[in-house]
Amino acid sequence: MLVGPSGAGKTTVGRLVAESLGAPVVDLDAEVERVAGKPVARIFAEDGEAAFRALESRCGAEVLAGEPAVVATGGGFGEGLGARGWGSGNALAVYLRVSPAVAATRLEGLADRPLLAGPDRVRTIAELLARREAAYLSAPHVVLTDGRTPAAIAAEVASLARDHAHW
Repeated sequence: MLVGPSGAGKTTVGRLVAESLGAPVVDLDAEVERVAGKPVARIFAEDGEAAFRALESRCGAEVLAGEPAVVATGGGFGEGLGARGWGSGNALAVYLRVSPAVAATRLEGLADRPLLAGPDRVRTIAELLARREAAYLSAPHVVLTDGRTPAAIAAEVASLARDHAHW
């Protein structure tokens, strides 16, 4: 399970790790969208963040209880089920640690992140990270992503999966 803020590379790295391990990949935001029948941005706009988080927690619990897979979580997942579920034995949690400036650069041109709307994306990411980083850091593994290619990050995560999750 890959955790971290928006822009950490969870989806991109998750796909590469899954390919390396010959495992399925689950993008938790995409799963939430499938279940809700609408995009995350619409869930936030129409139902609110609390409804999104409840659905995210439910979908996350179902995914983690299912077949082994590489799971790319949403940026806020660590605030809810994530931190409680990391020690469950069903998941190997890896925090993809990124600086707010690098995350903002990676997210340039993307307008589908409801919590990142506004003129100063770096500041917004820094504020979210300040609130969430303790939960992220409770993951048993941390992989630094600044200045690294997705392939290099994925290779490190796949190595952790092989060493600690018997992939």
